[in-house]
Amino acid sequence: MIKILVAGFKGKMGATATKMVLNHEGFELVGVLDPFEEKTNLKELAEYPMIDVPIFKKKEEVLSVQPDVWIDFTIPAVAYENTRFAIEHKISPVVGTTGLTEEQLSELTARSETLKVGGLIAPNFAVGAVLMMQFAQKAAEYFPDVEIIELHHDNKLDAPSGTAIKTAEMMSEARTKKSQGHPEEKELMNGARGADFEGMKIHSVRLPGMIAHQQVQFGGVGEGLTIRHDSYDRSSFMTGVALGCKKVVHLDKLVYGLENLL
Repeated sequence: MIKILVAGFKGKMGATATKMVLNHEGFELVGVLDPFEEKTNLKELAEYPMIDVPIFKKKEEVLSVQPDVWIDFTIPAVAYENTRFAIEHKISPVVGTTGLTEEQLSELTARSETLKVGGLIAPNFAVGAVLMMQFAQKAAEYFPDVEIIELHHDNKLDAPSGTAIKTAEMMSEARTKKSQGHPEEKELMNGARGADFEGMKIHSVRLPGMIAHQQVQFGGVGEGLTIRHDSYDRSSFMTGVALGCKKVVHLDKLVYGLENLL
């Protein structure tokens, strides 16, 4: 039985992860973390009337229940500190919060290697999204002209999404760096052509009603190719989260991307 703590349990992704852990026979939910929750136990909340699990307000308090895995769906401002804390205390992090910098990822990975603590940071836990990124990387060998359009709900704090950045990074490994569009192209409104990653353009859409969607659009001479993934419900991410929880306890360092565990 893997003992799991969920940080950010009141958010939409955190709540979905909390329910996944409760319903998984191989997992035991030993605690949840939220600095702003006044209640002290899940059973005091209407959603969990029969669930006797402590609610912690400070990360130091979670050490009392000795979790094996720390699931983090918080916000970028605290995810780094949470993940570092987990690694320092030999708790394997499974992090879905995006927005960490390259420097932070490098530091966390190095620390996990030193302490031999397994962990996973994934910009997307949907298996279909991982396949979409891998297909896009393969297509980029033959279609260097490509743009990414990522679409998310309007409460997402970071843009572009972690999935879009990861997709661009993966494609850049297979694609020769190339500036796209006309060399004399001018933006009549700043930002109209989107963000630029080695010549690839990334566009972020934020609208209510959406969950997580990404379209990778390639253009060639006389043809085009579109690779698209849609998450219509947050439950689509839980297969990957559960897989991460099972695998990280057997790793000896932090890895970035769910594809490393497939």
